[in-house]
Amino acid sequence: MDSLLATLFSVLIAEIGDRPQILAAALALRFGNDRMVISALALATAINCAISAAAGSVIDDWISEDPLRLFNGLAYLSAGVAMLWWRRPVDLLAGWKIAPFLTVFLGLFILQFGDKAQFIIGANAAMTPYPIFTALGGWLGIMAAVVPAIILKEKLAQMLPLPTIRKVGGIVLLLWGVFQALRAWRIL
Repeated sequence: MDSLLATLFSVLIAEIGDRPQILAAALALRFGNDRMVISALALATAINCAISAAAGSVIDDWISEDPLRLFNGLAYLSAGVAMLWWRRPVDLLAGWKIAPFLTVFLGLFILQFGDKAQFIIGANAAMTPYPIFTALGGWLGIMAAVVPAIILKEKLAQMLPLPTIRKVGGIVLLLWGVFQALRAWRIL
């Protein structure tokens, strides 16, 4: 249960104001079907979270505890840096001429693949004997961050100070990463 909650909150923080949120909101505006966008998001996210947790579970079998903790710290450090760093604009997939569900599913699946949330899920799954809870926590965190953007669209950016949230979230993730790295080196 600890891995579920830790992953849920860290992924939620990492996804606020991030590219999946922007793309999902833009596609909801484009297609005018929030339920379809949410369904495609749910499926793409479930597959990505399962891949991440499975990869983390495999890593757990190969590495001892201190290197795993260092790996976990590096995942959080990189997520924090990514939140504070400039990011590329989101491709809104205007040139994609496939079915709306496939556009949303593939667009979000590709965008999330290799994203910071995937590394957090994998790193947390490597540190628990129950990677399914980590996958579920990651899925819930991404859904909790992105579904309001689909429903509220541009109103979300007006309601929340997204740049400030990203800065504070980035600092929190950086500090957690440093803490984990120091524990791995047995400094703390």
